[in-house]
Amino acid sequence: MNPETQTAPVTPEAAIASIGLPHDLTPWGMFMNADIIVQGIMIGLFIASIITWTVLLAKGIELIMAGRASRAATTRLANANSLAEAAERIDLPDSDVGVLIGAALQEIHHSGDLPPDGIKERIASHLDQIEAAARRRVQRGIGILATIGATAPFVGLFGTVWGIMNSFIGISKAQTTNLAIVAPGIAEALLATALGLVAAIPAVVIYNMFTRIITTYRAQLSDASSSIKRLASRDLDRPRAAFRVAAQ
Repeated sequence: MNPETQTAPVTPEAAIASIGLPHDLTPWGMFMNADIIVQGIMIGLFIASIITWTVLLAKGIELIMAGRASRAATTRLANANSLAEAAERIDLPDSDVGVLIGAALQEIHHSGDLPPDGIKERIASHLDQIEAAARRRVQRGIGILATIGATAPFVGLFGTVWGIMNSFIGISKAQTTNLAIVAPGIAEALLATALGLVAAIPAVVIYNMFTRIITTYRAQLSDASSSIKRLASRDLDRPRAAFRVAAQ
């Protein structure tokens, strides 16, 4: 046999070079050498993670401030003997409880000498609307956390499947099952899964935390609304002269 016609054995390094598999197995190196689809998935998951932490910062500040104002207003409301006294103790525009008190006083003022039962019904209806609007407002923005938490693992899994598929294609081209051929593509695929979990786990934890805080806040608003209705009923059952003074 002519030595010049003999085929030299294919080394792992030569096989890697022949199919263009990466040597750099750092996270950044794997990202740069990944398939364009896997790269797009990784970028999307990174953006989802940024959104999660942005919502945590913005919504967390909003809920902390709203909860603090609501607790302080509810405490002052519990010690009031009339709506007028409650309005003096609470800065009306500074909390949702203050908005509820202002709405009750406004309804009393506009109703004049109308029958008290009708006034109570209108106050209850108005407070229910304000309370529902406040609940919708505090819940706004956290739905995206649930979406990220539910979909990010599957998006990362899709990137993993795509990366492993490319790895098998590389194996077939290299005609070898050496670990040095298989490892880079699988590592890139698993990086997509890791990024999916990095995006999903904080989103789920933050969403559950916000849900508990919002549930507590809604309970505070409900208690405050009930207290305001009782104060309004008490004011309306007083003599009409005292009622007109309290309504002003």
